[in-house]
Amino acid sequence: MDALFIGQTYIDVTLLADEMPSGDDKAVARDYAVSFGGNAVTAAFACGKLGIVPDLIASLANDWLGRMFSDMAARYGLMLHPRPVRRSSLSFVIPNHGKRAILRARDDNYLHPYPNLNLDGCRALHLDGHQADAAIAYAKACREKGIMTSIDGGGLRANTHDLLGFIDVAVVAERLCEQMKLTPAEMLDYLKGRGCRIGAVTLGERGTVWMDEAGEKRHLAALPVPAERIVDTSGAGDIFHGAYVYSYMAHPDWNWEQHFRFSRAASAHSIQHLGNEASLPTLKDIEATRAAFERD
Repeated sequence: MDALFIGQTYIDVTLLADEMPSGDDKAVARDYAVSFGGNAVTAAFACGKLGIVPDLIASLANDWLGRMFSDMAARYGLMLHPRPVRRSSLSFVIPNHGKRAILRARDDNYLHPYPNLNLDGCRALHLDGHQADAAIAYAKACREKGIMTSIDGGGLRANTHDLLGFIDVAVVAERLCEQMKLTPAEMLDYLKGRGCRIGAVTLGERGTVWMDEAGEKRHLAALPVPAERIVDTSGAGDIFHGAYVYSYMAHPDWNWEQHFRFSRAASAHSIQHLGNEASLPTLKDIEATRAAFERD
């Protein structure tokens, strides 16, 4: 395997609507998309679309939504290692002027232990904190083998502090800062204290603050995509993660600023499309996005 991603599977239903009904009202959406979802899962699809197809340990139910997801993974060539659950998890996503509201129904009661995979040839591990037992076990194993470990710190979980002790590249959301009552700068210090080689906090339209290998704090502005072209920001962070994992493997001579500039363009492309699948960029999409919006 080239890379391993571990996370929770969702089926995302994204609805583009001008209003949300309440009470006994009804409304009709202007558009919709149905696709795979989940943080590390979407990142895995993004990495695969760019050209390096990873293995994926993800929850999977034996129901019609689970079979839909299996078909999606097969279409992208992902090597799926399912961890059984009884019911598929579902997300309803409502984009709203550059933000998004999400309502989720999740089954994370795993029926069997996580699969034990051979890591020979693996160059990167990416986690989102779900499947806590698998996450910590594979993070430890990859650290021992010198395999780059990455985490999407979207929110505080019971295992976050311990897991970060085995992570090389930690890219977290501003939400985690709020939950831990830390400023973004303080979060970078915290990540460095946990032993992370690279740390970053994504701030949406305000860009990314990050810490390089020398511990220097930097800021990378978001690309200036016009507001009228922004359709759906859901999944943009997941695609950011998948893109830098791809970049790390495809361009081992690049530094982390180059990896993050590449992934920034992947996210800027994604927010102009509805639903996770339509948002996945190709290499040509990233080149076009950089040519159109990159000024620094």
